[in-house]
Amino acid sequence: MNIPWIVDGHCDTLTAIAKQNRTFGERSAKGQLDLPRMQSGGINVQFFAAFIAPKYKDTALKKCLQLIDIFYTQILKDRNSVEPALNGDDIHRVAEAGKIAALLSIEGGEALTGDIAVLRTFYRLGVRSLTLTWNGRNELGDGVGEGSAAGGLSSFGRLVVQTMNDLGMLIDVAHLAARGFWDVAEISSRPFAATHANCRAVCDHPRNLDDHQIEFLARNGGIVGLTFVPEFIDRHDPCIEAFISHVDHIASRFGTDCIGLGSDFDGMDKVTPGLHDATCGLRLAEELIKHGYSYEQVSGIMGGNWLRLLAKVLQ
Repeated sequence: MNIPWIVDGHCDTLTAIAKQNRTFGERSAKGQLDLPRMQSGGINVQFFAAFIAPKYKDTALKKCLQLIDIFYTQILKDRNSVEPALNGDDIHRVAEAGKIAALLSIEGGEALTGDIAVLRTFYRLGVRSLTLTWNGRNELGDGVGEGSAAGGLSSFGRLVVQTMNDLGMLIDVAHLAARGFWDVAEISSRPFAATHANCRAVCDHPRNLDDHQIEFLARNGGIVGLTFVPEFIDRHDPCIEAFISHVDHIASRFGTDCIGLGSDFDGMDKVTPGLHDATCGLRLAEELIKHGYSYEQVSGIMGGNWLRLLAKVLQ
C-alpha cells in the first residue's frame, strides 16, 4: 500500500541505545526501532525523545545533554538516510530527498532545572517538543502517577507553556495529570498533543485520555498519538484489533483528524502482536483499510494529521 507519510510521535530509542550497547544504523535483535527497521516499515518522520528517568532527577540536565549527544552522534551518523528537522519545511525537504526526518524531543521537564533559559537553550540545540512531566511531580507540574492528589501546572510550568508557544515548540501532555492538561488547554495559544496515549473509555489506564480531553484536542487541532504499549491497549488481550478499537472510539465520536501514531518503541519491555516493531506501519495501514477506513482517513492517521499540526506549531 502506498501511504504518503508515516509519522511516529514518540520513541525511546536514545535511551535504549545508551542502555543496550547497540548502534542505530545496524539492525538489532534488541528493542523495537533502528534505521533498517524504520526503512523497512516506511517511516518518514520520527520523534526521538531524550527521556529523563526518575533516577536521574538530580542530574537531569546532564543526562538530557548526554542523550542529545546520542541523537547527533548516533541517529544522525548516516546523513544519507536520516537528517534533523526543525519545522514543517525541513520535514518536507528531508522526506522529498528520500530520507527520514528526525525530530528531537525531551520527555520530562526535570531537564529544565527550573530555569527558562535552559528551555531556550534546548531550542537552540534543535529540541522541538517537550513532554512536560513524566509520571511524577517536577518543577512544571504533576504527572498522572500522583493520582487523585495531583495538581495542575506550577507558575514555572505556565511560563514554560507560554515560552514554548513563543518559540514554536510542540507541547506534549502525555503523562501529565488531568488538572495540568486543562491548565495547558487554558494557557496555550497553539494546538498541542498527547504524543503517546490511548483512550481511557476503551482501556481504563491512568495514562490514557478521557473523552473530554480527546474532544478538546479534536476541536482545537491537536493530536492523540495512539501508542502500541500493550497495557494501554487492552489489559487482557492486546493485539492489533484491540488497537484499532481505540481508533474506532475516537473516529466515531470526534472524527479521524485528531488521530496520529506515537508508538513508544524502545520504551516497553512487552510488545503488542502485530505492532511489535518499526516494520509494522504498512501492515497497520492495511488493517485500517480492511476495517472500513478510507484511504484519505488512513493517510491522515498514519502521518498526515501529524504533518498538519507540526506545520502550525513548529518554527
